[in-house]
Amino acid sequence: MEIKPTSYRLENCLTHRVFEDTGWMMADPQDSRPALVRAVYGKKQIEFKGSEYGLYKFADWMPVSRALKGSCAPVTYKSQGLAKKLGLKNLYITFSGWWPEKGAFMNTCSFKETEAYSVCGRLSSDNKRVLVVASAGNTARAFSQVCSDNNIPLVIVIPEDNLGALWFKEKLNDCVKVICSPKGSDYFDAIALAAKLNASPMFMEEGGAKNVARRDGMGTTVLSAAQEIGRIPDAYFQAVGSGTGTIAAYEANLRLKEDGRFGDHIMKLIPSQNVPFTPMYDAWKADCRALLPMDENEGRIKALKIKAPVLSNRKPPYSIAGGLYDVLKWSNGDFQKVTNGELTQACELFEDLEGSDIYSAAGVAVMSLIKALEEGQVTPEQTIMLNVTGGGEKRFKKEFNCVNAKADLILSPDCSPSEVIDKVSALF
Repeated sequence: MEIKPTSYRLENCLTHRVFEDTGWMMADPQDSRPALVRAVYGKKQIEFKGSEYGLYKFADWMPVSRALKGSCAPVTYKSQGLAKKLGLKNLYITFSGWWPEKGAFMNTCSFKETEAYSVCGRLSSDNKRVLVVASAGNTARAFSQVCSDNNIPLVIVIPEDNLGALWFKEKLNDCVKVICSPKGSDYFDAIALAAKLNASPMFMEEGGAKNVARRDGMGTTVLSAAQEIGRIPDAYFQAVGSGTGTIAAYEANLRLKEDGRFGDHIMKLIPSQNVPFTPMYDAWKADCRALLPMDENEGRIKALKIKAPVLSNRKPPYSIAGGLYDVLKWSNGDFQKVTNGELTQACELFEDLEGSDIYSAAGVAVMSLIKALEEGQVTPEQTIMLNVTGGGEKRFKKEFNCVNAKADLILSPDCSPSEVIDKVSALF
């Protein structure tokens, strides 16, 4: 489907200066202080397009210049089984993954597709540079799938221990190259390796949380919920590694509030982390904008112990202006933490009561809702949105004969930038 390029400008979340996006801007060029920039859309009331547009049904509030093929929007439905079990009157589940009966057809079974289709849709069709994405797993799979299907040159940088996350319905197009940091490394090591590539003009940094397209792609989960419910939810639950999805949820909430047709309130944000890797939870409970000190080796060890490895970002956008700390304050939000055993229990509960297998990270969110109810952070009468960020993988793999991608290169994070650039450039 064709779409018109979206009209938008950028706003500095610290100073609120509004300026033009002159191309792939990640920060305010007139202010060097750490701050996210936010998209300000020309269209203040969103017009939801038909389902045939996939994710681009929300294109009015996505900073995109074109629609790519193969996308699917998140699906929101009113829970029956889990809601009854928990005594909730208005529990809405926003599901991203593979669940054909619900209209969910994400081939990577993860809401990271919302990011990939938005980010890559922001790229101009005549772009010649190679996009670089560092990931702990699901993001890598999503960007690989989207770029492979749409012939967009891409370098994925992922820890070798997480390479099992790169499974696909079909073999990847040669335009996608997979670079790994060695066994025993983590997401932060992959980020460090990717940063060295970005020193070359041949490559371009995807930007992570700084990229408005990534956040506004993730924010479509809240737009899906608002369209289905007819109003802004009262509370929002999601497991977080970087917190970018929760920041995106807040920004979508602001736009819905300005729209005027969905209510004028801010939903309570309740993100969650997987024990023992809980740096943002720990900082929030200490009422501290800065993350608490953590030895690099300690962080790596804790990250390798969690059952939901996608929640293992050691450098999240927590402290930055407009980041997770701010949006939790602005939403009167709170934090939860969930153990490996608890998330396993929650995954089993969801599959039994709702009918789909879900990822470990989504299990963290389910259990955080249960805990929040017990602790009185939310009440049974409230309208609650549970962001189930991935599911249906077990079913998908039964239905399709999936293939795993292999590493094109394994490089130490200690390699010099020139060595990394030379070796990766030679792959293209």
